[in-house]
Amino acid sequence: MGLLRYSGRRVVQAVPVLLGVVAITFALVNAAPGNPVEIMLGPSPNQAAVETLKAKYGLDQPLHVRFWKYLVNLVQLDMGRSIYYDAPVTTKIAQRLPQTILLMVSSFAFAIATAVPLGVISAKRRNKPTDHVTRIVSLVGVSTPSFWIGLILIILFSYNLGVLPATNLVMPWAHPSTVTGASTRLGVLYVAGAHLLLPMLSLGTLQMAAITRIERSSMLEVLSDDYVRLARAYGVKERTILRKHAFRNAQLPVITIIGLQLTTAIGGAVLTETVFEINGMGRLIVSSISRQDFPVVMGTTFVFALVFVVGVIITDISYAYIDPRVSYGDQE
Repeated sequence: MGLLRYSGRRVVQAVPVLLGVVAITFALVNAAPGNPVEIMLGPSPNQAAVETLKAKYGLDQPLHVRFWKYLVNLVQLDMGRSIYYDAPVTTKIAQRLPQTILLMVSSFAFAIATAVPLGVISAKRRNKPTDHVTRIVSLVGVSTPSFWIGLILIILFSYNLGVLPATNLVMPWAHPSTVTGASTRLGVLYVAGAHLLLPMLSLGTLQMAAITRIERSSMLEVLSDDYVRLARAYGVKERTILRKHAFRNAQLPVITIIGLQLTTAIGGAVLTETVFEINGMGRLIVSSISRQDFPVVMGTTFVFALVFVVGVIITDISYAYIDPRVSYGDQE
């Protein structure tokens, strides 16, 4: 019951955070110079056409009225209508969101699958060549922007070697008839994997490096604890100590950094999608900002904020399952 009550409290606490994101985004997009209607109609628009479009999208109303209406509609999952696309914002997000989710999930899967073993091995072989190489790779990964990694990967594997595609993203569930070079479901998966590999590596390298550093530090701290030394004194094998005694207790900081890396992944997804010309949420928000498509900018920002908040809540709740010392009972 304690965990359930805590989960409910965290969800309630997320509401003012999301409300603050909406308010700040609304203020910023409306403070930007220029007018989206005039951008659509050209440098010398007809005044009657301008007024008609402003009335259509509610831009002729006071800011406080527009903000209140937006909040009311948002509660009903209505994010307004795109000025540039002349389509519901929810429709555009539904079209672009799967690509971004696939990119972020695959990058996190790559980061965790590589970072955790590297961190454990590095801690086990502290100050040995393996540890030095891992630390150098982690330092380079943390220091290198994802878009630069993407450009290097494109130059190396696409233009020089010609073994991997440099643009677009094929969804694994696409029908074979819609995918060039695929006639079967297995062929679709192969093409999708080939298109996904470079963006996944580009976006996941930073997460991998950060998680590796935390995994190594956490494992080193746990391996120096008294109960681990006692286990060694009793003759327990090092592999058993790592697997049964040290590994699980060392994962709490790792889970924390994984949750916090969501912000980096969201920001990196915008750059990665631009570099690899992926029609996801990142490119949608960048193009909408340049077009001053206020409803789309508001909607995409809200979705990104929602993903981050949900990720942080899941991270907090997962503490209790990883470390039994963490309690979410009434005493807190």
